[in-house]
Amino acid sequence: MTDIFSAHTANEVWLQAYDRLVNNKQGSQESRLGATRESLHANFHIEDPRQRWILSRLPAFNPAFAIAEVFWILSGDNSSSFLNYWNPILPRFAGEGPEYHGAYGYRIRKQFEFDQLEKAYLALKANPTSRQIIIQIWDPNSDFPKDDGSPINRDVPCNICAMPKIRKGKLEWLQIMRSNDLYRGTPHNIIQFSTMQEILAGWLNLDLGAYHQISDSLHVYEDNLPEVHFDDIEIPLNSDSLALPKEAYEKQLTAMVKSLHGLTNPKLSTQTFAEIINRDDLKPSYKNLLLINAADCARRRGWKDEMDLAKSMCNNHLLILAFNRWEERYPIE
Repeated sequence: MTDIFSAHTANEVWLQAYDRLVNNKQGSQESRLGATRESLHANFHIEDPRQRWILSRLPAFNPAFAIAEVFWILSGDNSSSFLNYWNPILPRFAGEGPEYHGAYGYRIRKQFEFDQLEKAYLALKANPTSRQIIIQIWDPNSDFPKDDGSPINRDVPCNICAMPKIRKGKLEWLQIMRSNDLYRGTPHNIIQFSTMQEILAGWLNLDLGAYHQISDSLHVYEDNLPEVHFDDIEIPLNSDSLALPKEAYEKQLTAMVKSLHGLTNPKLSTQTFAEIINRDDLKPSYKNLLLINAADCARRRGWKDEMDLAKSMCNNHLLILAFNRWEERYPIE
Protein backbone atom coordinates (compact mmCIF):
# COMPACT_ATOMS: atom_id res chain seq x y z
CA MET A 1 0.00 0.00 0.00
CA THR A 2 1.37 3.41 -0.97
CA ASP A 3 1.99 5.84 1.88
CA ILE A 4 0.55 9.33 1.34
CA PHE A 5 1.84 12.20 3.45
CA SER A 6 -0.16 15.39 3.05
CA ALA A 7 -0.16 18.70 4.94
CA HIS A 8 0.11 22.46 4.55
CA THR A 9 3.87 22.62 5.20
CA ALA A 10 6.91 20.50 4.37
CA ASN A 11 7.72 20.22 8.08
CA GLU A 12 4.34 18.62 8.82
CA VAL A 13 4.75 16.22 5.90
CA TRP A 14 8.26 15.26 7.04
CA LEU A 15 7.03 14.51 10.55
CA GLN A 16 4.35 12.20 9.14
CA ALA A 17 6.93 10.34 7.07
CA TYR A 18 9.38 10.18 9.99
CA ASP A 19 6.74 8.60 12.23
CA ARG A 20 5.87 6.07 9.52
CA LEU A 21 9.44 5.00 8.79
CA VAL A 22 10.74 4.90 12.34
CA ASN A 23 7.85 2.63 13.34
CA ASN A 24 7.88 0.60 10.11
CA LYS A 25 9.83 -2.39 11.38
CA GLN A 26 8.14 -4.56 8.75
CA GLY A 27 9.60 -2.41 5.96
CA SER A 28 13.22 -3.47 6.41
CA GLN A 29 15.13 -3.43 3.13
CA GLU A 30 18.81 -4.08 2.46
CA SER A 31 20.86 -1.72 0.30
CA ARG A 32 24.47 -1.36 -0.77
CA LEU A 33 24.97 1.12 2.10
CA GLY A 34 23.24 -0.95 4.76
CA ALA A 35 19.80 -1.89 6.01
CA THR A 36 16.99 0.64 5.69
CA ARG A 37 13.40 1.09 6.75
CA GLU A 38 11.55 1.80 3.56
CA SER A 39 8.26 3.12 2.26
CA LEU A 40 7.86 2.11 -1.38
CA HIS A 41 6.25 4.60 -3.82
CA ALA A 42 5.73 7.21 -1.08
CA ASN A 43 3.72 10.29 -2.04
CA PHE A 44 4.29 13.77 -0.56
CA HIS A 45 1.73 16.56 -0.94
CA ILE A 46 2.64 20.05 0.32
CA GLU A 47 -0.17 22.57 -0.01
CA ASP A 48 2.04 25.68 0.26
CA PRO A 49 5.45 25.12 -1.36
CA ARG A 50 6.84 28.30 0.22
CA GLN A 51 6.66 26.50 3.56
CA ARG A 52 9.54 24.36 2.38
CA TRP A 53 11.77 24.43 5.47
CA ILE A 54 11.92 21.30 7.64
CA LEU A 55 13.17 22.60 10.98
CA SER A 56 11.81 19.93 13.33
CA ARG A 57 14.53 17.52 12.20
CA LEU A 58 17.30 16.92 14.69
CA PRO A 59 20.20 17.22 14.35
CA ALA A 60 19.57 20.54 12.64
CA PHE A 61 20.76 20.93 9.06
CA ASN A 62 22.70 23.88 7.65
CA PRO A 63 20.35 26.38 5.95
CA ALA A 64 23.32 28.11 4.31
CA PHE A 65 24.26 24.92 2.45
CA ALA A 66 20.64 24.46 1.36
CA ILE A 67 20.53 28.03 0.03
CA ALA A 68 23.90 27.76 -1.71
CA GLU A 69 22.84 24.49 -3.35
CA VAL A 70 19.64 26.08 -4.66
CA PHE A 71 21.53 28.84 -6.46
CA TRP A 72 24.19 26.38 -7.63
CA ILE A 73 21.35 24.41 -9.25
CA LEU A 74 19.58 27.45 -10.68
CA SER A 75 22.81 28.69 -12.27
CA GLY A 76 23.40 25.33 -13.99
CA ASP A 77 26.75 24.79 -12.26
CA ASN A 78 28.42 21.42 -11.73
CA SER A 79 31.74 22.48 -10.18
CA SER A 80 32.39 20.94 -6.78
CA SER A 81 34.53 23.61 -5.09
CA PHE A 82 31.69 26.07 -4.49
CA LEU A 83 29.38 23.48 -2.99
CA ASN A 84 32.14 21.84 -0.94
CA TYR A 85 32.83 25.14 0.81
CA TRP A 86 29.32 25.13 2.25
CA ASN A 87 29.39 21.40 3.00
CA PRO A 88 32.96 20.13 3.43
CA ILE A 89 31.86 16.52 4.01
CA LEU A 90 29.94 16.34 0.73
CA PRO A 91 32.76 14.54 -1.17
CA ARG A 92 32.35 11.66 1.27
CA PHE A 93 28.94 11.00 -0.27
CA ALA A 94 29.25 12.38 -3.82
CA GLY A 95 32.88 11.65 -4.64
CA GLU A 96 36.06 13.60 -5.25
CA GLY A 97 36.84 15.62 -8.34
CA PRO A 98 36.40 19.08 -9.85
CA GLU A 99 32.81 18.40 -11.00
CA TYR A 100 29.81 16.54 -9.65
CA HIS A 101 28.56 13.86 -12.04
CA GLY A 102 24.88 14.20 -11.13
CA ALA A 103 24.64 17.97 -10.63
CA TYR A 104 20.92 18.76 -10.98
CA GLY A 105 21.31 22.25 -12.37
CA TYR A 106 23.81 21.20 -15.01
CA ARG A 107 21.54 18.32 -16.02
CA ILE A 108 18.54 20.64 -16.32
CA ARG A 109 20.18 23.60 -18.01
CA LYS A 110 23.14 22.17 -19.99
CA GLN A 111 23.49 18.36 -20.07
CA PHE A 112 21.10 17.78 -22.96
CA GLU A 113 22.47 20.74 -24.96
CA PHE A 114 19.53 23.04 -24.25
CA ASP A 115 18.06 24.78 -21.23
CA GLN A 116 15.06 22.72 -20.10
CA LEU A 117 13.86 25.33 -17.61
CA GLU A 118 13.84 27.97 -20.35
CA LYS A 119 12.03 25.57 -22.69
CA ALA A 120 9.44 24.78 -20.00
CA TYR A 121 8.79 28.49 -19.54
CA LEU A 122 8.35 29.13 -23.26
CA ALA A 123 6.13 26.10 -23.82
CA LEU A 124 3.85 26.77 -20.84
CA LYS A 125 3.63 30.46 -21.69
CA ALA A 126 2.49 29.57 -25.21
CA ASN A 127 0.31 26.62 -24.22
CA PRO A 128 -0.81 26.70 -20.57
CA THR A 129 -2.77 23.44 -20.93
CA SER A 130 0.25 21.41 -22.10
CA ARG A 131 0.80 17.97 -20.55
CA GLN A 132 4.08 17.43 -22.40
CA ILE A 133 6.51 19.36 -20.17
CA ILE A 134 9.00 17.02 -18.53
CA ILE A 135 12.21 18.41 -17.05
CA GLN A 136 14.60 15.48 -17.28
CA ILE A 137 17.51 14.82 -14.90
CA TRP A 138 18.21 11.09 -15.24
CA ASP A 139 20.39 10.31 -18.25
CA PRO A 140 20.58 6.57 -19.05
CA ASN A 141 23.79 7.07 -21.01
CA SER A 142 25.45 8.52 -17.91
CA ASP A 143 23.61 6.89 -15.02
CA PHE A 144 22.55 3.31 -15.80
CA PRO A 145 24.28 0.80 -13.48
CA LYS A 146 27.13 -1.34 -14.75
CA ASP A 147 26.35 -4.85 -15.96
CA ASP A 148 27.36 -6.24 -12.57
CA GLY A 149 24.76 -4.00 -10.91
CA SER A 150 27.27 -1.65 -9.29
CA PRO A 151 26.82 2.15 -9.58
CA ILE A 152 28.51 3.83 -12.51
CA ASN A 153 29.39 6.79 -10.27
CA ARG A 154 29.08 7.75 -6.61
CA ASP A 155 26.94 10.74 -7.60
CA VAL A 156 24.05 9.21 -9.54
CA PRO A 157 21.04 11.58 -9.41
CA CYS A 158 18.30 10.60 -6.98
CA ASN A 159 15.89 12.98 -8.71
CA ILE A 160 14.64 11.64 -12.04
CA CYS A 161 12.43 14.35 -13.49
CA ALA A 162 9.92 17.11 -12.79
CA MET A 163 6.49 17.64 -14.36
CA PRO A 164 5.14 21.19 -14.05
CA LYS A 165 1.54 21.82 -15.07
CA ILE A 166 -0.78 24.81 -14.99
CA ARG A 167 -4.17 24.16 -13.46
CA LYS A 168 -6.75 26.79 -12.42
CA GLY A 169 -4.23 29.57 -12.79
CA LYS A 170 -1.63 27.92 -10.56
CA LEU A 171 1.63 26.11 -11.26
CA GLU A 172 1.51 22.56 -9.93
CA TRP A 173 4.75 20.61 -9.61
CA LEU A 174 5.39 16.86 -9.50
CA GLN A 175 8.91 15.71 -8.60
CA ILE A 176 9.85 12.07 -9.22
CA MET A 177 12.67 10.47 -7.21
CA ARG A 178 14.11 7.00 -7.55
CA SER A 179 15.63 7.09 -4.05
CA ASN A 180 15.14 9.48 -1.14
CA ASP A 181 16.88 9.44 2.24
CA LEU A 182 14.37 11.01 4.65
CA TYR A 183 17.15 12.11 7.00
CA ARG A 184 19.84 13.52 4.71
CA GLY A 185 18.07 14.09 1.41
CA THR A 186 14.41 15.01 1.83
CA PRO A 187 14.85 18.38 3.61
CA HIS A 188 17.16 19.57 0.84
CA ASN A 189 15.25 18.08 -2.11
CA ILE A 190 12.00 19.79 -1.16
CA ILE A 191 13.80 23.13 -0.81
CA GLN A 192 15.52 22.70 -4.18
CA PHE A 193 12.54 21.86 -6.34
CA SER A 194 9.82 23.84 -4.60
CA THR A 195 12.10 26.87 -5.11
CA MET A 196 12.39 26.02 -8.80
CA GLN A 197 8.59 25.74 -8.90
CA GLU A 198 8.28 29.20 -7.35
CA ILE A 199 10.82 30.70 -9.76
CA LEU A 200 9.02 29.29 -12.81
CA ALA A 201 5.66 30.45 -11.43
CA GLY A 202 7.10 33.96 -11.19
CA TRP A 203 8.26 33.88 -14.80
CA LEU A 204 4.76 32.83 -15.85
CA ASN A 205 3.03 35.32 -13.53
CA LEU A 206 1.13 32.49 -11.82
CA ASP A 207 0.21 31.65 -8.26
CA LEU A 208 1.77 28.59 -6.69
CA GLY A 209 -0.13 25.33 -6.73
CA ALA A 210 0.82 22.37 -4.56
CA TYR A 211 4.20 20.63 -4.55
CA HIS A 212 3.97 16.87 -5.05
CA GLN A 213 6.82 14.39 -4.71
CA ILE A 214 6.83 10.68 -5.42
CA SER A 215 9.76 8.90 -3.80
CA ASP A 216 9.98 5.40 -5.25
CA SER A 217 12.13 4.38 -2.28
CA LEU A 218 11.68 6.67 0.72
CA HIS A 219 13.93 5.35 3.43
CA VAL A 220 15.98 5.95 6.54
CA TYR A 221 19.12 3.94 7.25
CA GLU A 222 19.03 1.76 10.34
CA ASP A 223 22.46 3.09 11.33
CA ASN A 224 21.06 6.65 11.34
CA LEU A 225 18.06 5.89 13.54
CA PRO A 226 19.86 6.57 16.85
CA GLU A 227 20.80 10.10 15.70
CA VAL A 228 17.58 11.11 13.94
CA HIS A 229 15.03 12.82 16.17
CA PHE A 230 12.49 15.59 15.96
CA ASP A 231 11.71 18.66 18.00
CA ASP A 232 8.10 19.77 18.43
CA ILE A 233 8.74 23.47 17.92
CA GLU A 234 6.62 26.29 16.59
CA ILE A 235 7.89 27.25 13.14
CA PRO A 236 7.08 30.71 11.73
CA LEU A 237 5.54 30.82 8.29
CA ASN A 238 7.82 31.87 5.45
CA SER A 239 6.30 35.07 4.06
CA ASP A 240 9.11 35.82 1.58
CA SER A 241 8.33 35.36 -2.11
CA LEU A 242 11.03 34.58 -4.68
CA ALA A 243 8.63 34.88 -7.62
CA LEU A 244 9.66 37.57 -10.09
CA PRO A 245 9.27 38.30 -13.81
CA LYS A 246 12.01 36.50 -15.71
CA GLU A 247 14.19 39.53 -16.50
CA ALA A 248 14.10 40.78 -12.90
CA TYR A 249 14.86 37.28 -11.64
CA GLU A 250 17.92 36.92 -13.88
CA LYS A 251 19.41 40.04 -12.29
CA GLN A 252 18.79 38.62 -8.81
CA LEU A 253 20.37 35.30 -9.77
CA THR A 254 23.49 37.01 -11.10
CA ALA A 255 23.84 39.13 -7.97
CA MET A 256 23.25 36.19 -5.63
CA VAL A 257 25.73 33.88 -7.35
CA LYS A 258 28.41 36.59 -7.40
CA SER A 259 27.86 37.35 -3.70
CA LEU A 260 27.83 33.70 -2.65
CA HIS A 261 31.06 33.06 -4.53
CA GLY A 262 32.54 36.14 -2.90
CA LEU A 263 31.79 34.71 0.54
CA THR A 264 33.77 31.55 -0.30
CA ASN A 265 36.94 33.50 -1.15
CA PRO A 266 39.69 32.33 1.24
CA LYS A 267 41.09 35.88 1.23
CA LEU A 268 37.75 37.47 2.14
CA SER A 269 38.25 40.51 4.38
CA THR A 270 35.79 41.96 6.87
CA GLN A 271 35.59 45.05 4.65
CA THR A 272 34.56 43.00 1.59
CA PHE A 273 32.19 41.01 3.79
CA ALA A 274 30.52 44.28 4.80
CA GLU A 275 30.22 45.33 1.17
CA ILE A 276 28.54 42.03 0.30
CA ILE A 277 25.93 42.17 3.06
CA ASN A 278 25.20 45.85 2.37
CA ARG A 279 24.66 45.53 -1.39
CA ASP A 280 21.44 47.30 -2.36
CA ASP A 281 20.56 45.56 -5.64
CA LEU A 282 18.80 42.57 -4.08
CA LYS A 283 15.10 42.24 -3.36
CA PRO A 284 14.39 41.75 0.38
CA SER A 285 13.51 38.06 -0.05
CA TYR A 286 16.79 37.35 -1.85
CA LYS A 287 18.76 39.55 0.55
CA ASN A 288 17.44 37.51 3.47
CA LEU A 289 18.82 34.34 1.92
CA LEU A 290 22.19 35.96 1.28
CA LEU A 291 22.39 37.20 4.88
CA ILE A 292 21.95 33.66 6.22
CA ASN A 293 24.88 32.51 4.09
CA ALA A 294 26.90 35.51 5.19
CA ALA A 295 26.20 34.65 8.82
CA ASP A 296 27.41 31.10 8.27
CA CYS A 297 30.46 32.34 6.39
CA ALA A 298 31.32 34.52 9.40
CA ARG A 299 30.67 31.63 11.79
CA ARG A 300 33.13 29.46 9.88
CA ARG A 301 35.78 32.17 10.10
CA GLY A 302 35.22 32.86 13.79
CA TRP A 303 33.90 36.38 13.13
CA LYS A 304 31.25 36.64 15.83
CA ASP A 305 30.49 40.34 15.39
CA GLU A 306 30.06 39.93 11.63
CA MET A 307 27.91 36.83 12.14
CA ASP A 308 25.63 38.67 14.57
CA LEU A 309 25.42 41.67 12.25
CA ALA A 310 24.41 39.61 9.22
CA LYS A 311 21.83 37.74 11.26
CA SER A 312 20.39 40.97 12.70
CA MET A 313 19.89 42.35 9.17
CA CYS A 314 17.73 39.38 8.14
CA ASN A 315 14.03 40.04 8.70
CA ASN A 316 12.78 36.54 7.90
CA HIS A 317 12.08 34.94 11.29
CA LEU A 318 11.94 31.42 9.87
CA LEU A 319 15.41 31.74 8.34
CA ILE A 320 16.78 33.18 11.57
CA LEU A 321 15.37 30.22 13.48
CA ALA A 322 16.94 27.82 10.97
CA PHE A 323 20.33 29.47 11.40
CA ASN A 324 20.07 29.66 15.20
CA ARG A 325 19.45 25.92 15.37
CA TRP A 326 22.47 25.29 13.14
CA GLU A 327 24.62 27.67 15.18
CA GLU A 328 23.63 25.88 18.38
CA ARG A 329 24.92 22.68 16.83
CA TYR A 330 28.20 24.21 15.62
CA PRO A 331 28.90 27.39 17.61
CA ILE A 332 31.94 29.58 17.14
CA GLU A 333 34.71 28.15 19.27
